[in-house]
Amino acid sequence: MLERSRDWNVSFAGCGFMAVYYVGVSCCLMERARGLLDNAAKISGASSGAITGAVIACRIPFVKSCESLMDMAREASKRNLSTLHPSFNLMRFVRDFLHRELPEDAHLLASGKLCVSLTRLTDGENVIASQFDSKEELIQAILCSCFFPVCCGMIPPAFRGVRYVDGALSDNLPYCKLKNTITVSPFAGESDICPKEGPYFYQEVRYFNVSINVNRNNLCRVSRIFLPPRPEVLAELCQSGYRDALQFLLENGPTQATCCDARLLSHTAVDGGDSTEAWPAECSCYEEEQHWWFDDLTVDLLPVHIKKVFCKACKDMYGPSVPVRHLLLVRMLLFLLVLFVLPVELVCALACRYGEKFYCRTHLTASDCEPKCISVLPKFVPNVVLFSQQFVCQKQK
Repeated sequence: MLERSRDWNVSFAGCGFMAVYYVGVSCCLMERARGLLDNAAKISGASSGAITGAVIACRIPFVKSCESLMDMAREASKRNLSTLHPSFNLMRFVRDFLHRELPEDAHLLASGKLCVSLTRLTDGENVIASQFDSKEELIQAILCSCFFPVCCGMIPPAFRGVRYVDGALSDNLPYCKLKNTITVSPFAGESDICPKEGPYFYQEVRYFNVSINVNRNNLCRVSRIFLPPRPEVLAELCQSGYRDALQFLLENGPTQATCCDARLLSHTAVDGGDSTEAWPAECSCYEEEQHWWFDDLTVDLLPVHIKKVFCKACKDMYGPSVPVRHLLLVRMLLFLLVLFVLPVELVCALACRYGEKFYCRTHLTASDCEPKCISVLPKFVPNVVLFSQQFVCQKQK
């Protein structure tokens, strides 16, 4: 039971694209126990968990973070190597989302409440950042916490003049050892809010404070950290987060969850049942001819505006002009093309990234560096490389 006489914390584990699980968790907590998030003393996280914490602390609509995740997954799916493709810049997606959605007073809302886990590059020690002097400083702290070496680049970003990498490499679940910390993780284990599954061979792995049971489902979840699955699978993960959060509320104190919700929860989890909320007429995936994308039960607990995001993602993925790209022969041809143009794209990606950094250091101040760098990239990249990149994109469409 939650001790309401004491302050409590909420901690989110870093998990890459599995962060769509947190969208479901956050929606459930905000709908049925709003005070649990609004009145939390600290909201902490590492990597994608830090982004979730920033979304909650700065009161960004959850639908915005869900849309951003689906956009990143869609862009990754356009490339044969997914997020490992040289032209895919994960950090740019995160940076653009934060610049676009964070309010100008985000540093005031986050200071003292949001705790971002960082790993210092020089000695590997964990650092918790909780005070921010500006919006740009808050963004830099989150970018440092999200930077996974090699996958996100070779040169780590800096926060207050010191370079840091992914906070999940030193403490993936900040403040988890405090008794009044509610831990949230998309991996089945011992966290307060997580999928409930039995381990194989009764083995448990602890990855920098995150409990992970050894089983087949967790192995699949780990593989999806950097390789996003199809939209319907992401929808199932989001629903799983909502269901697990509701189960936590039913077991841990008075909330707006009722016995009717408990029956709904068991009905949905065990044998399925009718959707509790019909899809709106304007949502295209409720139309009979397109309803094969996923079953009603996949998203029956989620709010309507979140359902629409997954509906749109499925429509973009499985639209009438897209299936040709998923044919086996076409995929094999595209893969062979990648082998030939990959070296050129690697040079292109490196030129773009180093061009950004060079221009920022020589022409712009720290406050306006990030938004303006992208507009000057053609000055640093040869035309032949840009043409090669456009050629590959056309082949993949």
